Amino acid sequence: MTTVLLSTADELHARVRRGRRAVVMTMGALHEGHATLIRTARDLAGPDGEVVVTVFVNPLQFGAGEDLDRYPRTLDADLKVAEQSGADAVFAPSVDEVYPGGEPQVRITAGPMGERLEGASRPGHFDGMLTVVAKLLHLTRPDAALFGQKDAQQLALIRRMVRDLNFGVEIVAVPTVREADGLALSSRNRYLSPAERGTALALSRALFAGRDRHAAQEALRARAREVPSTHARAEALSAIGESRAAADAHAVATAVPGSPAAVRAAARQVLDEAARFVPPLRLDYLALVDPADFTEIGDDFTGEAVLAVAARVGTTRLIDNLPLTFGTLGAAS
Repeated sequence: MTTVLLSTADELHARVRRGRRAVVMTMGALHEGHATLIRTARDLAGPDGEVVVTVFVNPLQFGAGEDLDRYPRTLDADLKVAEQSGADAVFAPSVDEVYPGGEPQVRITAGPMGERLEGASRPGHFDGMLTVVAKLLHLTRPDAALFGQKDAQQLALIRRMVRDLNFGVEIVAVPTVREADGLALSSRNRYLSPAERGTALALSRALFAGRDRHAAQEALRARAREVPSTHARAEALSAIGESRAAADAHAVATAVPGSPAAVRAAARQVLDEAARFVPPLRLDYLALVDPADFTEIGDDFTGEAVLAVAARVGTTRLIDNLPLTFGTLGAAS
């Protein structure tokens, strides 16, 4: 397959469409995470469909002092990755093509969800992101658009925009791709020195610690529920080495499902230790939120949640997250 490079919407619109069009939106500097998105899009579009990868560094979503000027621009390499992953076309428009009248006066506003977490740390970021996603959806006219779960708040806002504003497009989430050591793939990882990379691993380790704590809690409660009486429950829990829980098995069995506070504490411990590393990790936020609105969940919460973290190592800001399930829906996957 030869991937064609397009720079104008007219070129893209002139292409003959026979099947479904699946779009993967990127800012370039493509890595294996992007390649996974493209391969998933290829499967979704099928042999008769079309996969379009957009490459556009959107100035609207960079705030003052952020890395717009030094953000990597590697179009030739991006074309190779796109081609190897099954893309039919790469749409790499100029700023003038996307914003022909200069910075747009009318923009998409992210609303209250866009002011939390990433939005609080990067004011205006999500307004700029949603504005360019809306424009690119109009310009590329896809049947489906694929986004990675690593940017969980971005994904949630795009889904909300598509629903609220009646965009006729399917939004498909693709799981986060990680390197062998657990670090979530990101175009910004290339900024990290070897020592900084070692510190950055604390992000994923913190998430895994929270996930493991959650899984242990859910397993303990499941075992407790299987035992018919309080006395037998205590003996059973003691037999599997859960002596502290066995001391009050009835309380364990009747407690609210899961414990968000314990999940946060397990993750926070890892991050607190990393703050003493050389170089140190400087935490921006650690949050356990409802993906519907990105507000913090309480201890009585049941359903899907997202454990999210953002931090700086040196001059590089990194984000990561893991999905968890609390309560009657079962343990985390």
